[in-house]
Amino acid sequence: MRSLGLYIHIPFCKAKCIYCDFYSLPRAEGQMDAYVSALTAQLAAWRERAADCTVDTVYFGGGTPSYLGPDRLCRLLDTVFQSYRVAPGAEITLEANPDSAQDISALRQLHDVGFDRLSLGMQSADDAELRRIGRVHTHAQTVRAVENARAAGFDNLSLDLIYGLPGQTMTRWQANLDAALALAPEHLSCYGLKVEEGTPLFARRERFTLPDDDAQADMYLSAVGLLARQGYEQYEISNFARPGRASRHNSRYWTLAEYVGFGPGAHSDFGGERFALARDLDAYLAGHIVYSERSAPSARERETERVMLALRTTRGVAADTLPEAARRILRNCEAHGLAHLSGGFYALTPRGFLVSNAILVDLLETMEL
Repeated sequence: MRSLGLYIHIPFCKAKCIYCDFYSLPRAEGQMDAYVSALTAQLAAWRERAADCTVDTVYFGGGTPSYLGPDRLCRLLDTVFQSYRVAPGAEITLEANPDSAQDISALRQLHDVGFDRLSLGMQSADDAELRRIGRVHTHAQTVRAVENARAAGFDNLSLDLIYGLPGQTMTRWQANLDAALALAPEHLSCYGLKVEEGTPLFARRERFTLPDDDAQADMYLSAVGLLARQGYEQYEISNFARPGRASRHNSRYWTLAEYVGFGPGAHSDFGGERFALARDLDAYLAGHIVYSERSAPSARERETERVMLALRTTRGVAADTLPEAARRILRNCEAHGLAHLSGGFYALTPRGFLVSNAILVDLLETMEL
């Protein structure tokens, strides 16, 4: 059987964070029921195409999936179980904001129906920082959400943190890390703030004092060191986990494993084809499946992707699968402390991850010759 992951996009949010460039819609609660019906229909429609697959990861992302409410989420997951062959022990993740994870009975309902991993958007432990970036929760709500999730039976929790926030100092960042570690999550994702064009943050960027690239680099390296000392293994540029707790679903993306995305804005890689659904909720609700992109990457393109994505991970890429010109670049990186060779695999070091875009551009040029 082929292994398959499902990504289910929930575009609804209580409010839009100023840095967010994902497809998310505040003040659209009135469309939630219609959306669940449309998603249910699309999930069922894919049943035959995935008949020879075993689903071993399901990921509800957004937006704020928990904002949809437990009854709607349970209906969607029930449709997954009815329509697909789901492996025993499949990883089933729900993203949640702390303010919408305060009800123990709702969390218990979600856990009992099959959700076994909860990813909370903590982002910061400082309420002033949270308000500055448009978050609607407080740190006290994050603490309560973790306590409630544990009481509901979740033993696999992930926390998201952002470094490089407006006005953030190294001291403040380290305090956020300490607060996250005090909650003893199984997984942590630490992302550097990016000012994306089209976001409110981009429009207001001159009003904020943002840590520069060097400051962000120092914050990143401090996180890598602290988390390693606390027993968290880095397995990808931004992701750290207790042994055995790496995100199995997100790892699909870095290993070119197949996945199918449902909902506007969702991406898929299935049957040798890459495609994405248009960011258009109204069209989706009307039953129109509109693609914003669709392609069938060549073998050469796949090989390039394989190398590029593998070098996002701490495992890296097998040296004997690389052309000599690419190995030469990585040997040079190794000489400068940006890469290392271990067990026949080249991987970037934490400092190498900081300049990975430049390294990957050089590698890409050699692989296109």
